[in-house]
Amino acid sequence: MVRFAVLRAGLIGLAGVMGVAWVVGSTALAQITITEPEAALLPAQFGGWVRTSGSVAVLPSALASLSPQALSECGERRSKLADYVRGGNTVQVEALEFGDRTGAYSAFTLVEEVELAAENGVPGGEQGGETGSGKARAALGWWLTGLTVGKGLEAYQTAGAGAQGGAVVLSMVGKTLLLARFSQGTPEEDAQALTPLLEAMPKVFGSAAVVPVLPTLPPAGGLVAGSLRYALGPVSYAAEGGVLPPGSLDWTMEPEVVTVRYDDARGKETLTLVLFPTPTIAKRAAKTIAAETPELKSNARLRQQGMLVALATGGFSAAEAEQMVKGIHLSELAFNQDAHPPFKVVAAQAFTLLENIAILSGVRGAAAVLLGLFLGFGRAGYRVLRGKPPAVEMEFLSLHLAPQNKPAIFDPPERREDANKGGRAEC
Repeated sequence: MVRFAVLRAGLIGLAGVMGVAWVVGSTALAQITITEPEAALLPAQFGGWVRTSGSVAVLPSALASLSPQALSECGERRSKLADYVRGGNTVQVEALEFGDRTGAYSAFTLVEEVELAAENGVPGGEQGGETGSGKARAALGWWLTGLTVGKGLEAYQTAGAGAQGGAVVLSMVGKTLLLARFSQGTPEEDAQALTPLLEAMPKVFGSAAVVPVLPTLPPAGGLVAGSLRYALGPVSYAAEGGVLPPGSLDWTMEPEVVTVRYDDARGKETLTLVLFPTPTIAKRAAKTIAAETPELKSNARLRQQGMLVALATGGFSAAEAEQMVKGIHLSELAFNQDAHPPFKVVAAQAFTLLENIAILSGVRGAAAVLLGLFLGFGRAGYRVLRGKPPAVEMEFLSLHLAPQNKPAIFDPPERREDANKGGRAEC
């Protein structure tokens, strides 16, 4: 009996372990997520340009060495540097990938302000129309192509002649920033040569594809082309020449700041827009900004509406500055229409979901079959050890409704008549 008790306990324990393993395995399969490997940041070739296999000489003005803290504020994820050759021309391409378009666009405005100005030996942090980046653009002949502010920022490009010859082209596509330095050629030709590379860059979908909405708010009238700066942290804001002390903004609340310059018949003006997560934080920040802006006593104007704080400072009259800040509304916020993934991506996601469901169903079915076989053979073995047959004979319940007595037999009429005649004769 002791042997039978030990065997029973072992079978029950093993069945329990298999049941727990089945549940855990099913739960693990239900939580499986398939992550596709990241695409290469720079291709082996594009448009006739072939990447060289030798070592790449890193220039002192490389993007990665621009400002590690500022790039960290923008959400830098990975970088790649490569040299390409085509015929007798060479180009060095540096790519920086960020977590989303918001960080990529902030880095684009930062590099345009600081890095490309350095290509001409001009400090990028100075202010004014003909100083700093303004002088750099005038000297390098900056020109803009692609989509502009308020049009989605899917692609944004700046190009000019480099200080050492050739062209320097800065491009933003998706969530990737590209800086290309050509050994020869005009800015127009070299910018067109980068088109195949822009088309080959990794695509971005979902929430990472949503464009920053704050840069869509500045009025277009009188805006100096290429002067918009978009900052996500104090380091990038200071590098982009913001008019406010970086410490006056509560960066722990993760605000977004846009600085843009205007120059027309009204004069020269700088517009600063700050977007906070909540109206309460924005109201508190507006009081701090007002205390640190003495120009508000003359012609500068400050306005707080909901989560947005607008500050206009410069040469505009008080009435014109007031009209500018009052003409900006949060209702103008708009999201990019191409943020939704294309059909092929949705189809791939649906196929992956169905594949996971099929795998989960198959594993559960196999586990059920194995568990049934184990319990069946285990029960048969247990009966054999007890001296019984492995299979149990089928038993049926019966009400025994079959007749218990023989049915009565009655004589036919002819036999009864013969019997009567015989009786009378005998009498």
